[in-house]
Amino acid sequence: MAMEKIEDRACFGGRQQVWQHDSATLGCRMRFAVYLPPQAQQQECPTLYWLSGLTCNEQNFITKAGAQRYAAEHGVVIVAPDTSPRGDSIANDAGYDLGQGAGFYINASQSPWAPHFRMYDYIVDELPSMIEANFPVTAARSISGHSMGGHGALMVALKNPGRYRSVSAFSPIVAPSQVPWGEKAFAAYLGNDRNSWLAWDSCALVATAGERLPLLIDQGDADEFLANQLKPELLQQACNEAGHPLTLRMQPGYDHSYYFIASFIGEHIAHHAAALHSL
Repeated sequence: MAMEKIEDRACFGGRQQVWQHDSATLGCRMRFAVYLPPQAQQQECPTLYWLSGLTCNEQNFITKAGAQRYAAEHGVVIVAPDTSPRGDSIANDAGYDLGQGAGFYINASQSPWAPHFRMYDYIVDELPSMIEANFPVTAARSISGHSMGGHGALMVALKNPGRYRSVSAFSPIVAPSQVPWGEKAFAAYLGNDRNSWLAWDSCALVATAGERLPLLIDQGDADEFLANQLKPELLQQACNEAGHPLTLRMQPGYDHSYYFIASFIGEHIAHHAAALHSL
C-alpha cells in the first residue's frame, strides 16, 4: 500500500508528520497525522488513536490540542486520521453534520454513502494495520476523541474487547440514536430502522460489552451542545444499570472548543500512557 509523507516537522524532540495513502476500505485517498515521540528513535512505542469531531480533518488536533509535549514525555505515538472519506467523486451533503467531514466512524449501508463511508472498518482494521507495518510501534493501542470522535472512540472500544488498553473522550455524543446530530447521520447512513442504529450507540453497547474497560470522559458544563446533543447523563445511567465503570468529570466553565481539550489533554495522555506501558 503506497504511502506518501507530505509533512514532517520537529516537535518536542520528535517528529510531527502527515501522510497520505490510497485507502482500499474507503476507495479514496486519505490523510492521517502521526506524532513520533523522541523515544521512537530508539525503540517501539505504543499508540494512541485520536478521532476528531464534525468538520475536522487530521490538522485540527495536531495544531490546537498541544498534545505533542505530553506524548513526548510519556513515549506515546499519536495517530490522528481524517474524519471521513473525501474527494470530488465521494458523496457529500450541504450540511456540516453529514457527508464529508462527518463520517461518524460507522459503516454506512445506504446509498449513496455505502461505497465509501466505512470509517469503522478503516479505524479498526486498515489504519492500525498500516501503522503497525510502517512505524516503530508496539501492538499496544488506546483510543480517544472529541465530540463525534468521542462517540467514535467509545463505540469502537466497546465493540472491540481486548483491542485497546484504555479509552477516553472529550464532550462525546454518547447516545447518537437519541440526539439530532446522530439521528440525521444514522438515518442517512443506516436507513430508518432505528434498531439497527443501536449497534453504533455507546449507551446501548455498554449493556452487552464483552469487556469492562473503564470509560474516562471530560465534559464542560458551559458546552453549548451539552443539553441537546451530548447528554452525558444518558451514558451515566446506562453504565450504572450495566455496572460498567465510568469516570465522568464535569468541568466548570469549559465549552466545546479546543481550549477545553488543550486544558486536559495532558491528563488524558497520562491516563493512556499508564495503561499502554503496563504489562
